[in-house]
Amino acid sequence: MWQAAKWLNRPSRCQISTGHRLEVFTDLQTDFWRETHYGFIRDSGHFLGFEITGGFTAQVRVNADFRELYDQAGIMVRLDEETWLKAGIEYNDGMPMISSVLTRGTSDWAPSRFPGDPTDFWLRVTVSGGVLRLQYSTDGLTWPLLRLAPFPEADRYAVGPMCCTPERQGLRVQFSEWSLSPPLGRDLHDLT
Repeated sequence: MWQAAKWLNRPSRCQISTGHRLEVFTDLQTDFWRETHYGFIRDSGHFLGFEITGGFTAQVRVNADFRELYDQAGIMVRLDEETWLKAGIEYNDGMPMISSVLTRGTSDWAPSRFPGDPTDFWLRVTVSGGVLRLQYSTDGLTWPLLRLAPFPEADRYAVGPMCCTPERQGLRVQFSEWSLSPPLGRDLHDLT
């Protein structure tokens, strides 16, 4: 299934292992960011994008040992280098945080404490009708809302696993339980 996607910044070390797990080791000083606060632009992070037409729901399980500043792994939705969302665990202020960055020309950043095991978590993103709904899960069953935001309607999107290490290299990340489907039409407060 991973072969159906296309890499943006393919990592030097990656493989598909037992159980359709994608294993990635990050390259040195990789990141996605645009301008805000720091003034720089980075588009060097690892992203394995599945192209999809119209709205969708994508879901992935992530396993990683976050331990250095800005270590991050999760999911990305991308239109181009100026319009994207990345979300997942990001190591910040001495702890793993659940985090999202929405970029439309410039990036924002919304980190908060993660209530579960940051080495094993799930992410779900739904894009439909100009709205992006981002959810996370600590058990694969209950899906609290992490972010609800406007996101451009487009004919095509790229969505898939993402990981970066702006301060180092060698974060080992495993992605599994990947799914991509038409958008889930659930009520905003339905956490299933």
